[in-house]
Amino acid sequence: MNRIVAFFGALLLAGQALGQAYPSRPIRILVPFVAGGSSDIIARAIGAKLADGLPGANAVVENRPGANGSIAAELTAKAPPDGHTLLVGSIGVFAINPALFAKLPYAPLRDFDLVTLAVTTPNILIATPRFPAGTVAELIAYQKKNPGKVSFVSSGTGSSDHLSAELFWQKTGTSGIHVPYKGGAAAMTDLIGGSADVSFQNLGAASGHIKAGRLKALAVTSAKRVPQFPDVPTVIEAGIPGFEVYSWQAVVAPKGVPREIAAKLHAAVTGALRHPDNRQRLGAQGFDVVAGSSAEFEQFLKSELARWKTVVDTAGVKPE
Repeated sequence: MNRIVAFFGALLLAGQALGQAYPSRPIRILVPFVAGGSSDIIARAIGAKLADGLPGANAVVENRPGANGSIAAELTAKAPPDGHTLLVGSIGVFAINPALFAKLPYAPLRDFDLVTLAVTTPNILIATPRFPAGTVAELIAYQKKNPGKVSFVSSGTGSSDHLSAELFWQKTGTSGIHVPYKGGAAAMTDLIGGSADVSFQNLGAASGHIKAGRLKALAVTSAKRVPQFPDVPTVIEAGIPGFEVYSWQAVVAPKGVPREIAAKLHAAVTGALRHPDNRQRLGAQGFDVVAGSSAEFEQFLKSELARWKTVVDTAGVKPE
């Protein structure tokens, strides 16, 4: 009996020592996209303030783009679960890829410890200024009179702006032409130039063009109107019940991080996101800081996985 007690006591002390030694090297924050995008912005905001809640932490942001985010996600899934590797990814990486691709080298709920849902931002339905419809009702009517002729541009097949359009068609009984681009900036360039019709784009990316009059806003996909455009209705207000869509970024770690380290990591990451400097800067870019519990993120992710699988399967969306 004494040996058993001593054995478990030694395990407890070893666990405590491990927690006290953490972090023992730089914390690598992987980003599955190129620098400058939303996930990269969030990763660098976290990295800049991580040491405030985790003394001694030195965060290194590493961009590993490719394969719709799967390269960085697989690297994270296979990394040692010791709290020294994080992944900051998007709705596409965590909720849309599993619906879009039959074979993925990772499964979000199986391969990751879910640290927190970091931020959300609604999409906004925008149109080229010369497009005849100025409201959601007018857009629906125009689509029904011109089935399959209205071009909906997106930042790529399977992106949140693409699937927002698919959901819109499904809920309104309309159809359009999906035109995928390599990024939202290129899509908006053609909208501004008038060679494309409409798009669902991230609020932060589109707001400057709207304010400058280069694009017109028809509706936002949030549950409530946004402060940046108080006169722009929500899609729900415009007559489409249940149409609430957010693009989002989240933080995960490899599955199996020791509980004590996971608790320290969660506190440091959420503290970094809630830091007044980050709240102000991210808010100005259209992000709403969430920084909730791991359990809340798990429930949210499960609902997003189910939702976008239904949209993808109904539309028959196939990866490029």
